Amino acid sequence: MKPDILTLTHEIAGDALAELEAMSTSHPLWRLPDAEARIAEVGARVRAIATSGHAGASGALIDRLPNLEIIACFGVGVDAIDLQAAARRGIPVTNTPGVLTDGVAELAIGLMLAAGRRIAEGDRFVRAGRWRDGPLPLGMKLSGTRLGILGLGRIGQAIAALGEAFKMSIAYHGPRPKDVPYRYYARLAELAAASDVLVVACPGGAATARLVDRTVLAALGPAGLLVNVSRGSVVDEPALIAALQDGILGGAALDVFADEPRVPSALAALENVVLSPHQGSATHATRAAMGQLVIDNLRAHFDGRPLLTRVV
Repeated sequence: MKPDILTLTHEIAGDALAELEAMSTSHPLWRLPDAEARIAEVGARVRAIATSGHAGASGALIDRLPNLEIIACFGVGVDAIDLQAAARRGIPVTNTPGVLTDGVAELAIGLMLAAGRRIAEGDRFVRAGRWRDGPLPLGMKLSGTRLGILGLGRIGQAIAALGEAFKMSIAYHGPRPKDVPYRYYARLAELAAASDVLVVACPGGAATARLVDRTVLAALGPAGLLVNVSRGSVVDEPALIAALQDGILGGAALDVFADEPRVPSALAALENVVLSPHQGSATHATRAAMGQLVIDNLRAHFDGRPLLTRVV
């Protein structure tokens, strides 16, 4: 008998979605007119949740599914999943690390270039016909600059490797030093002061909430560039806006925000900011690999095999 699976995200698509629907009785809550009614109807039969880093899984939802056995997350970040509620019930949670590392790292470099070399601003400049009135102001040469990375996990290390191709000097901050050929800073503000570009690549959640605050932004300075491909919660967004408006920080390139998809109008009004719609993994190849890893974890669970990428 096919297991009942609640699907909370539209992001599982293509071959992975077809495979999910073939292997289970799928309940795609995201496209149902009355999700609450469906949960009340099938909640006692549900054995799995397929979700995403955006959609998560609340403790209240987990509590409504007495026979839930596994939560499979499409994405690396699991801060929107109530891990404590899952752990209390002994419910494993999986994610999709590794397969999106290169895509996110590529976007981080792209955002550095877009903001540092004023590519996005230049596009608006030309389209508005302002080139006739004079040239665009000069930007930042990235080659040979100092790159600071907050969070040197898989993605942080991939960003560092790409930064080396630009002959950037690399340093990082995290909970502890690692066996890597980069300088470690125990204090984030000190890393920011020693960087021209600071990339945020650490996990979200309570432990990192507003870690990049006004002190860190001021240390990065009026010529510095902040790039965030992590979670919006890691940056104190009001402090960031104020720092940009007041000239305390030189510029920012952001793929993530505190309250997605709502982006503060104050950020959108600033010329020295590049905005991106949380698309670090948004390539055909990456999303297909992520979807397949969700399916592979679900199949492993229902076949009684070890999970491929268990978080808890």
